[in-house]
Amino acid sequence: MRGHGFLMANYVPGHSVVHRAPLWSKFLVVAACGTASFLIVDWVVSLAAFALMCGLFLLSGAGFKRLAGSIRMVAPILLVIGLFQWWQLGGPTAARIVLNVLVCVVAASVLTAATPVQELLDGVVSISRPFRRFGADPERFALTIAVMLRSIPFIAGAFADVRDSARARGLERNPRALVLPVFITTVAYARQTGDALAARGLGEADELPGSD
Repeated sequence: MRGHGFLMANYVPGHSVVHRAPLWSKFLVVAACGTASFLIVDWVVSLAAFALMCGLFLLSGAGFKRLAGSIRMVAPILLVIGLFQWWQLGGPTAARIVLNVLVCVVAASVLTAATPVQELLDGVVSISRPFRRFGADPERFALTIAVMLRSIPFIAGAFADVRDSARARGLERNPRALVLPVFITTVAYARQTGDALAARGLGEADELPGSD
């Protein structure tokens, strides 16, 4: 199975300003971009924020190719959203909505491109620790994110492989030839992941009350 990136860029080792920035500041940038996407009402401001995030991404040393890859994955969806919003609300509003989504995508890519996965997961555990008093399990939460980060590229790769295979057989327009193999592959991968976690004593259900 080929490896594929999806939405967020993989970690790129380096010593840039972005790499050396504290993890909390990177989390803050992502949170600020997410909040700003609901507050910005001018597409020019959205464009400026998008340019700033692209600059930070390139400053991390990840390169233009990775930046283009992160954007390309969401481009078809954003095209549909943009055209619909243009039809309903006009060009400026459509541009603002699309740019705000891109700002969030690139901000998340900056975080993952300039932060090792283990450091990112440790940060998630630290941030989640105050919620332990409400019954949250920070380690389990971090494990969930780790599984997600590993699974999404695999599923994206499965879809790309099935699409190429269907195209070679002239079935690229047949939904069954695309969806069913991806579904089967995804279910098998989920079962293998679950078995691997269970073998390590992770992800097991709590003992039922009254059981010995």
